[in-house]
Amino acid sequence: MIAMETIEKLSKESLPTLTVLAGEDLGQYSQAKETFLKQIGFDPSDLTYSYFDMSETTYQEAELDLESMPFFADEKVVIFDHFADMTTAKKSYLDDKELKRLERYLQSPVETTRLVLMASGKLDGKRRLVKLLKRDALVLETSPLKDAELKTYFQKKAHQEGLIFDTGVFEELLIKSNFDFSDVQKNMAFLKGYKAEGNISSKDIAEAIPKSLQDNIFDMTQLLLRGDINGVRELVHDLRLQGEDDIKLIAVMLGQFRTYLQVKLLSAQGKSEQQIVVSLSDYLGRKVNPYQIRYALRDSRPLSIEFLKTSIKSLIETDYQIKTGTYDKEYLFDLALLKIGSHR
Repeated sequence: MIAMETIEKLSKESLPTLTVLAGEDLGQYSQAKETFLKQIGFDPSDLTYSYFDMSETTYQEAELDLESMPFFADEKVVIFDHFADMTTAKKSYLDDKELKRLERYLQSPVETTRLVLMASGKLDGKRRLVKLLKRDALVLETSPLKDAELKTYFQKKAHQEGLIFDTGVFEELLIKSNFDFSDVQKNMAFLKGYKAEGNISSKDIAEAIPKSLQDNIFDMTQLLLRGDINGVRELVHDLRLQGEDDIKLIAVMLGQFRTYLQVKLLSAQGKSEQQIVVSLSDYLGRKVNPYQIRYALRDSRPLSIEFLKTSIKSLIETDYQIKTGTYDKEYLFDLALLKIGSHR
């Protein structure tokens, strides 16, 4: 069970004596923190809760509240937010003596107090403090999810929200969101607001969800391949007005063309879609998303290996010329697009 699923089942009454909320997946952590505070009914005006931002509060002040008995109710909740001392971040708000006092408290906490420690970032398992927390506390760590975990979680959320997707369209949503937790959640909200009833189609995904830079580069590539140079110029002009840099545009294009070339070469060797995923994962040293490979195979089908090699070479040369100041970068990028268009 992922951290978010555990959090969604929590309440103030079920909160253990010690709770830790941390995570290096910042989008997921931000949502988890918001959900956690909502689940426990946190209200800054409620005197049964004590909140301390440890980046701005001295430990001595927080400690006084932590070790005192509850005054307005039988129990109280004390929250130490931004408590970077338990993460791998190079920040420390407590000195050695204060850390030792907190460690002593963790070994014998006040029974009527519920302590919550929160911080974005990865827990530092080498610290004695973290070892004590992992032993005695409820640890909720928003680690990056595997694709299957992300898919399963949001399929459940979609069902709860009454969102029904046409076959294959949910995978399009994940790809459109770059398999990022917060982006998937945000885009599902767009879809719910856009279509109150009926199945969600590919057209709905395209119309309801704002285009990412990768989407725009894909559109630009398709315009190039169709020979629509005016369309390419208009799109590039719009991207520049949005503040996108030509070097960044080249980097995204290179990533797309390289993926196309890799899947074309492996496909030419007779490898299946699953075998291509395994081969590229081994080569790149990271798990390649199978859905992205499926769409790359589809989109690269009309492209020749020679065209892809020539296009990649043009983009690499253009990137080098821009970075060495050979000519104006906009002129060089426009020239590269014309070259790619002429080779289609």
